[in-house]
Amino acid sequence: MRAVDAVIFDLDGVIVESEGIWDAARRDLVARTGGTWRDDATRAMMGMSSPEWARYLRDELGVPLPVEEIGPAVVAEIACRYRERLPLIPGAVEAVRALADHWPLGLASSSNRPIIDLVLAEAGIADRFAATVSSEEVARGKPSPDVYLEAARRLGADPARCVAIEDSTNGIRAAAAAGMTVVAVPNAELPPAEDALALAAAVVDSPGALTPELVRGLG
Repeated sequence: MRAVDAVIFDLDGVIVESEGIWDAARRDLVARTGGTWRDDATRAMMGMSSPEWARYLRDELGVPLPVEEIGPAVVAEIACRYRERLPLIPGAVEAVRALADHWPLGLASSSNRPIIDLVLAEAGIADRFAATVSSEEVARGKPSPDVYLEAARRLGADPARCVAIEDSTNGIRAAAAAGMTVVAVPNAELPPAEDALALAAAVVDSPGALTPELVRGLG
């Protein structure tokens, strides 16, 4: 059994119940600017980096704005909603604090940098993370492994000795492609595809089940 060097969390769907909020903000922008929402848009954008989903809104959904304006418009709406009420998932903050007592923690998120920093500060757990990475800071979003590999690099950890906590199809695939051991906390509204879920070494029903004993057993 090899030791675990670090634990790397996803943010959306693991720490905050946010997919519906991102969905609503993007839908609102599409509607306000005269674009057309598609039934598969929500699932298509899961895991995309900010530049990727901004291009998707423009090219696929017809938002008539420059890409560099689309992302900030959506992010401003998300930040406003989070300041009103942060949708923390029960047990997530406690899990972060418990695991931080045993391993360096990283965060590999598709959210923009301002949103990552806002959530962690509002939740009171910013100091528990040794490294945080937004997929806008790497070349490709999930399911490519870039954001997880960068998180491991910033932690000084071997990806093969990292445990990743993920909820979505693209997130699980990204962490697995980085060579990490994956714990899946399936998203209830948009559950992972079965072939993605099969990549996980363990599946738990809530962040509250993310205990040091579970992680240690995956080493």
